[in-house]
Amino acid sequence: MNHPPLPPPALRLAIPELAALLQLASPALPVGAFSYSSGLEAAVEHGLVTDVASAQDWIRDGLREVVGRAELPLLKRFHAGWCAGGDLKAVAGWNAWHLASRESAELRSETEQMGWSLVRLIDRLAWGDPERRAALRALQPVGFPCAYAFAAVAIGTSYDAAATAFCFAWMENQVMAAIKSVPLGQTTGQQILFSLRPEIAATIDAASGLKDDEIVSFAPLLGILSSRHALQYSRIFRS
Repeated sequence: MNHPPLPPPALRLAIPELAALLQLASPALPVGAFSYSSGLEAAVEHGLVTDVASAQDWIRDGLREVVGRAELPLLKRFHAGWCAGGDLKAVAGWNAWHLASRESAELRSETEQMGWSLVRLIDRLAWGDPERRAALRALQPVGFPCAYAFAAVAIGTSYDAAATAFCFAWMENQVMAAIKSVPLGQTTGQQILFSLRPEIAATIDAASGLKDDEIVSFAPLLGILSSRHALQYSRIFRS
């Protein structure tokens, strides 16, 4: 039987780093991500997402235009800041920027709650050195990307690897939200995930080249839908 060639050694992840990434991307990570749809439920309610094609388009656009233009470049700066010798003042500044950039109360609450939950887990598992954990706790409130980058550094993952896990976990959560709210079948959800995998690498590559003044969180429709979701009569998710 012919087997595909192995990638060059430089492209292979060491098993400990891979295991760490799987833990960060796992839906079992107790940060409450399953309770949020990040606006997707409101898009379903208003007829913008109605089937597999529109769900895939929504998730792809969110990855490219929201995660890729704000969360990922912030994650890169947070990762650098939490590394040994990093700039903790810059971390605090970017964390404040991230919180201020949330376009609705629900989206702000989502990142704060998930960030708080992850900080609590980091403390309980004693990830990272005590001094930097204290610096993380001092950021009140802390957004999820900031806490996530701390966890990634503490358990020994590179930025590129951590960004890949971040994107996949976000995308998987969106797919699960679509399965429940559109609704879609489980197999259809897996088809969406498989189809959008190439988008992760492209989005990370594009985000890596963004300068500080090119980081944006401008998604007016998402902000409007999120605000309407807060008053939605019947809903499954908290955002």
